[in-house]
Amino acid sequence: MSRLIPPAFRDEALANLRLALPLIAAQIAAVGMGTIDTIYAGQVGPRALAAVAVAVNVYNLFLIFFMGLLMACSPITAQLFGAQRPAAEIGGFLRRSQRFGVIAGLLWTGLLNLAGPTVLRQLNLSAETTADAIGFLRWFSMAGFMTAIWFVLRFSAEGLGQVRPIVIAGLVGLAANALFGWLLVFGHAGLPALGINGLGLASTLATGLMVAVLGWQYRRVPVLRDAMRASRDRLAAAGEGARDILKLGLPIAAIITAEGGLFVLMALLMARFGETTVASYQVAINFSSLVFMIPLGVGMATTVRVGHAAGAGDHAAARWRGFVGLSIGTLNAASNAAIMLLFTGLIVSFYTADPVIAAQAGGFLLLSAAFQLFDGVQATANGALRGLKDTRMPMLLTLVSYWAIGMPVAWWLAFRLDHGPDGLWWGLTAGLAAAAVGLTLRFAHKSAKLARRASVGVLVDA
Repeated sequence: MSRLIPPAFRDEALANLRLALPLIAAQIAAVGMGTIDTIYAGQVGPRALAAVAVAVNVYNLFLIFFMGLLMACSPITAQLFGAQRPAAEIGGFLRRSQRFGVIAGLLWTGLLNLAGPTVLRQLNLSAETTADAIGFLRWFSMAGFMTAIWFVLRFSAEGLGQVRPIVIAGLVGLAANALFGWLLVFGHAGLPALGINGLGLASTLATGLMVAVLGWQYRRVPVLRDAMRASRDRLAAAGEGARDILKLGLPIAAIITAEGGLFVLMALLMARFGETTVASYQVAINFSSLVFMIPLGVGMATTVRVGHAAGAGDHAAARWRGFVGLSIGTLNAASNAAIMLLFTGLIVSFYTADPVIAAQAGGFLLLSAAFQLFDGVQATANGALRGLKDTRMPMLLTLVSYWAIGMPVAWWLAFRLDHGPDGLWWGLTAGLAAAAVGLTLRFAHKSAKLARRASVGVLVDA
């Protein structure tokens, strides 16, 4: 079988996967924290599960924006590293980006506390569920501050190809979240049983520990330590750090928010069909998000691989690396869809024993298998484009795909043709399919153009 795979493809695929596998582990650890929260909430009861579902989606609306904004740290550091810029210049950018992360985190937590309760009160939920959701969000809100710092540290290390520290910190956070949740939600080891408020506190504490572990790795890992140490002598070398993040990160944030915001809005629209439906949606979308971390991790690795080649001026290699990443992401997304189709009942049984929620969640899981393929393609295509620092056109393509195609189709099917919640799922699929096609074509065009110009010695701004 290995003889059928061209050596050049195999070599690049292995290089991508060596970088992607730790990132996938880190992503699964991050989403695994949400999975643990969902499972614990389901054990508390259906009302608690519904409350956590809507509160987490309000939190995620901010998470996806700030993640996209701070994701700019990865291609910026990757291209600096690929261009073999001085350690002081790279380290200067790292320091400025960390300060920017603190400001972003304070803004994130403030917005959650100011706007979150107002949004939750507008949903079609009982007074008791709404009160539970607001209480959980209050305890959970400080996680936003620490997650912003985590994103800066994590994406900067990623751009430098240092992924092992991210995995270590992510696994520590996952284990801590499981332990703290077990102690605080159910009141073990003599602690009071705080229910889902304890779940919010546990997630906040676990996130703080995760940041501390990764920060310690910056003192321990040679590449990270040397860059931070060298920057002390030339802090002004990255004076444009915050501006660079905003210039590149705002379009990325728009892309991520356009997709993630569509999923969040779908969750909030599910509330129109009752608490059982929104709890069932949370089960299905949580597992879908868990397996999506694999093509997302491949996409992030592709950003770094493409960014290193582009920073070195080798645009032909950048194009090749992008298409290999796309191939890996597509194959994995297809396998994810197959798992969801074959093991639907087993997957749902991990989340809830309520027969009504389990039945509807199983149906949702079958529908979500349909968009796995498109979601995997768009994630890796976006990663390849970020490696080229191409974000403005992808932003427009994403906005059109999700909000001019996906949302209208979802609304039309769900509320005009009375297909209900299933119609919302098909709208998601339509938006993801449009994004997958558009972003793949964009990468093919952009990378070919850069490779042609580089081959004749024309300098272009990627």
